[in-house]
Amino acid sequence: MKQSEKTKNTYNKIMQSAIEEFGEKGYDNASLNTICTKYSISKGLIYHNFKNKDELYLCSVEECFTKLVKYLKEGDYSNNNAWENMKNLLTLRQEFFEKFKNYQNIFFGAVLSPPKHLIEEIKNIQKDYNEFNIGKFKALLKGVKLRKGITEEMAISYFLTYQEMFNGYFQNKMYKNKDLSSISKEHDLNLLPILDVMLYGIAEESKNNKK
Repeated sequence: MKQSEKTKNTYNKIMQSAIEEFGEKGYDNASLNTICTKYSISKGLIYHNFKNKDELYLCSVEECFTKLVKYLKEGDYSNNNAWENMKNLLTLRQEFFEKFKNYQNIFFGAVLSPPKHLIEEIKNIQKDYNEFNIGKFKALLKGVKLRKGITEEMAISYFLTYQEMFNGYFQNKMYKNKDLSSISKEHDLNLLPILDVMLYGIAEESKNNKK
Protein backbone atom coordinates (compact mmCIF):
# COMPACT_ATOMS: atom_id res chain seq x y z
CA MET A 1 0.00 0.00 0.00
CA LYS A 2 1.30 3.43 -0.93
CA GLN A 3 2.14 5.91 1.82
CA SER A 4 -0.56 8.30 0.58
CA GLU A 5 -3.18 5.55 0.92
CA LYS A 6 -1.96 4.70 4.44
CA THR A 7 -2.16 8.35 5.41
CA LYS A 8 -5.69 8.64 4.03
CA ASN A 9 -6.80 5.45 5.78
CA THR A 10 -5.35 6.66 9.07
CA TYR A 11 -7.11 10.00 8.72
CA ASN A 12 -10.43 8.30 7.91
CA LYS A 13 -10.07 5.94 10.88
CA ILE A 14 -9.45 8.84 13.25
CA MET A 15 -12.42 10.76 11.81
CA GLN A 16 -14.78 7.78 12.10
CA SER A 17 -13.64 7.18 15.67
CA ALA A 18 -14.09 10.86 16.53
CA ILE A 19 -17.59 10.98 15.02
CA GLU A 20 -18.60 7.99 17.13
CA GLU A 21 -17.06 9.51 20.26
CA PHE A 22 -18.53 13.00 19.81
CA GLY A 23 -21.80 11.50 18.59
CA GLU A 24 -22.19 9.35 21.68
CA LYS A 25 -20.87 11.77 24.31
CA GLY A 26 -20.94 15.31 22.91
CA TYR A 27 -18.02 17.72 22.93
CA ASP A 28 -17.65 18.13 26.70
CA ASN A 29 -17.58 14.44 27.61
CA ALA A 30 -15.64 13.18 24.60
CA SER A 31 -12.02 12.25 25.24
CA LEU A 32 -9.01 11.82 22.99
CA ASN A 33 -7.74 9.19 25.45
CA THR A 34 -10.92 7.18 24.95
CA ILE A 35 -10.53 7.41 21.18
CA CYS A 36 -6.98 6.13 21.47
CA THR A 37 -7.89 3.25 23.79
CA LYS A 38 -11.20 2.20 22.26
CA TYR A 39 -10.10 2.36 18.64
CA SER A 40 -6.43 1.44 19.03
CA ILE A 41 -5.13 4.73 17.71
CA SER A 42 -1.96 6.30 19.10
CA LYS A 43 -2.21 9.83 20.39
CA GLY A 44 0.80 10.67 18.24
CA LEU A 45 -1.19 9.83 15.11
CA ILE A 46 -4.06 12.03 16.24
CA TYR A 47 -1.77 14.99 16.87
CA HIS A 48 -0.01 14.36 13.57
CA ASN A 49 -3.33 14.87 11.76
CA PHE A 50 -5.13 17.32 14.09
CA LYS A 51 -3.85 20.11 16.30
CA ASN A 52 -6.10 19.30 19.23
CA LYS A 53 -9.55 18.14 20.36
CA ASP A 54 -11.14 21.35 19.06
CA GLU A 55 -9.92 20.81 15.50
CA LEU A 56 -11.00 17.17 15.57
CA TYR A 57 -14.46 18.20 16.80
CA LEU A 58 -14.83 20.93 14.16
CA CYS A 59 -13.84 18.47 11.43
CA SER A 60 -16.50 16.09 12.72
CA VAL A 61 -19.11 18.87 12.68
CA GLU A 62 -18.04 19.88 9.17
CA GLU A 63 -18.37 16.32 7.88
CA CYS A 64 -21.82 16.07 9.47
CA PHE A 65 -23.10 19.25 7.79
CA THR A 66 -21.44 18.44 4.46
CA LYS A 67 -23.08 15.02 4.26
CA LEU A 68 -26.43 16.37 5.47
CA VAL A 69 -26.51 19.11 2.82
CA LYS A 70 -25.53 16.59 0.12
CA TYR A 71 -28.36 14.30 1.24
CA LEU A 72 -30.90 17.13 1.26
CA LYS A 73 -29.84 18.42 -2.15
CA GLU A 74 -30.43 14.99 -3.65
CA GLY A 75 -34.08 15.11 -2.55
CA ASP A 76 -37.07 15.58 -4.82
CA TYR A 77 -38.40 19.14 -4.69
CA SER A 78 -40.35 19.03 -7.93
CA ASN A 79 -43.71 19.62 -6.21
CA ASN A 80 -45.17 22.97 -7.25
CA ASN A 81 -46.36 23.51 -3.67
CA ALA A 82 -43.55 25.18 -1.70
CA TRP A 83 -45.02 24.05 1.63
CA GLU A 84 -44.95 20.42 0.49
CA ASN A 85 -41.35 20.87 -0.56
CA MET A 86 -40.52 22.27 2.87
CA LYS A 87 -42.20 19.26 4.50
CA ASN A 88 -40.18 17.02 2.20
CA LEU A 89 -36.98 18.75 3.31
CA LEU A 90 -37.78 18.07 6.98
CA THR A 91 -38.70 14.46 6.17
CA LEU A 92 -35.38 13.98 4.40
CA ARG A 93 -33.56 15.47 7.37
CA GLN A 94 -35.25 12.99 9.69
CA GLU A 95 -34.37 10.14 7.32
CA PHE A 96 -30.74 11.22 7.35
CA PHE A 97 -30.64 11.34 11.15
CA GLU A 98 -32.34 7.97 11.48
CA LYS A 99 -29.67 6.46 9.26
CA PHE A 100 -26.79 8.25 10.97
CA LYS A 101 -27.50 8.62 14.67
CA ASN A 102 -24.06 9.96 15.50
CA TYR A 103 -24.49 12.75 12.97
CA GLN A 104 -27.84 13.59 14.53
CA ASN A 105 -26.23 14.05 17.94
CA ILE A 106 -23.35 16.07 16.51
CA PHE A 107 -25.76 18.27 14.52
CA PHE A 108 -28.05 19.16 17.40
CA GLY A 109 -25.14 19.44 19.80
CA ALA A 110 -23.55 21.99 17.47
CA VAL A 111 -26.82 23.86 16.84
CA LEU A 112 -28.37 23.80 20.32
CA SER A 113 -25.39 23.51 22.64
CA PRO A 114 -22.15 24.49 20.86
CA PRO A 115 -18.92 24.91 22.83
CA LYS A 116 -18.85 28.65 23.51
CA HIS A 117 -15.28 29.11 22.31
CA LEU A 118 -16.10 27.45 18.97
CA ILE A 119 -19.38 29.23 18.16
CA GLU A 120 -17.93 31.37 15.37
CA GLU A 121 -16.20 28.43 13.71
CA ILE A 122 -19.41 26.38 13.86
CA LYS A 123 -21.42 29.25 12.36
CA ASN A 124 -19.00 29.31 9.45
CA ILE A 125 -19.41 25.55 8.95
CA GLN A 126 -23.20 25.98 8.88
CA LYS A 127 -23.18 28.49 6.00
CA ASP A 128 -23.98 26.04 3.18
CA TYR A 129 -26.74 24.44 5.25
CA ASN A 130 -28.25 27.82 6.09
CA GLU A 131 -28.05 28.97 2.47
CA PHE A 132 -29.89 25.83 1.38
CA ASN A 133 -32.68 26.48 3.93
CA ILE A 134 -32.89 30.13 2.87
CA GLY A 135 -33.33 28.98 -0.71
CA LYS A 136 -36.35 26.91 0.31
CA PHE A 137 -37.72 29.83 2.31
CA LYS A 138 -37.39 32.10 -0.72
CA ALA A 139 -39.49 29.59 -2.65
CA LEU A 140 -42.18 29.98 0.01
CA LEU A 141 -42.04 33.76 -0.31
CA LYS A 142 -42.87 33.55 -4.01
CA GLY A 143 -46.38 32.50 -3.05
CA VAL A 144 -46.79 35.22 -0.42
CA LYS A 145 -47.80 38.82 -0.98
CA LEU A 146 -45.52 40.76 1.32
CA ARG A 147 -46.89 43.67 3.31
CA LYS A 148 -46.06 47.13 2.12
CA GLY A 149 -42.59 48.11 3.26
CA ILE A 150 -41.43 44.51 3.77
CA THR A 151 -38.71 43.41 1.34
CA GLU A 152 -37.49 39.89 0.65
CA GLU A 153 -34.26 40.72 2.49
CA MET A 154 -36.24 41.80 5.56
CA ALA A 155 -38.36 38.64 5.39
CA ILE A 156 -35.23 36.48 5.27
CA SER A 157 -33.83 38.39 8.24
CA TYR A 158 -37.04 37.68 10.17
CA PHE A 159 -36.81 34.01 9.17
CA LEU A 160 -33.25 33.73 10.52
CA THR A 161 -34.27 35.55 13.72
CA TYR A 162 -37.22 33.20 14.24
CA GLN A 163 -34.93 30.26 13.64
CA GLU A 164 -32.50 31.46 16.29
CA MET A 165 -35.34 32.06 18.76
CA PHE A 166 -36.84 28.65 18.02
CA ASN A 167 -33.51 26.89 18.50
CA GLY A 168 -32.96 28.86 21.70
CA TYR A 169 -36.31 27.66 23.04
CA PHE A 170 -35.32 24.03 22.56
CA GLN A 171 -31.92 24.65 24.06
CA ASN A 172 -33.23 26.32 27.21
CA LYS A 173 -36.43 24.37 27.83
CA MET A 174 -35.84 20.88 26.49
CA TYR A 175 -32.23 20.08 25.86
CA LYS A 176 -31.42 18.93 29.39
CA ASN A 177 -34.52 16.80 29.84
CA LYS A 178 -34.83 14.87 26.57
CA ASP A 179 -32.63 12.81 24.32
CA LEU A 180 -31.54 14.43 21.07
CA SER A 181 -33.64 12.05 18.96
CA SER A 182 -36.82 13.28 20.66
CA ILE A 183 -35.69 16.89 20.34
CA SER A 184 -35.01 16.40 16.64
CA LYS A 185 -38.50 15.06 15.90
CA GLU A 186 -40.27 17.62 18.08
CA HIS A 187 -38.18 20.44 16.62
CA ASP A 188 -39.16 19.56 13.04
CA LEU A 189 -42.78 18.82 13.96
CA ASN A 190 -43.21 22.35 15.30
CA LEU A 191 -41.09 24.18 12.75
CA LEU A 192 -43.70 24.43 9.99
CA PRO A 193 -46.50 25.76 12.26
CA ILE A 194 -44.07 28.35 13.63
CA LEU A 195 -43.09 29.31 10.09
CA ASP A 196 -46.77 29.60 9.17
CA VAL A 197 -47.36 31.98 12.08
CA MET A 198 -44.34 34.03 11.06
CA LEU A 199 -45.69 34.46 7.53
CA TYR A 200 -49.39 34.88 8.22
CA GLY A 201 -49.68 35.95 11.87
CA ILE A 202 -51.95 34.58 14.59
CA ALA A 203 -55.01 36.82 14.19
CA GLU A 204 -57.43 36.91 11.29
CA GLU A 205 -57.34 40.41 9.84
CA SER A 206 -60.60 42.30 10.33
CA LYS A 207 -61.83 45.80 11.00
CA ASN A 208 -62.28 44.97 14.68
CA ASN A 209 -58.65 43.88 14.95
CA LYS A 210 -57.50 47.24 13.65
CA LYS A 211 -59.46 49.30 16.21
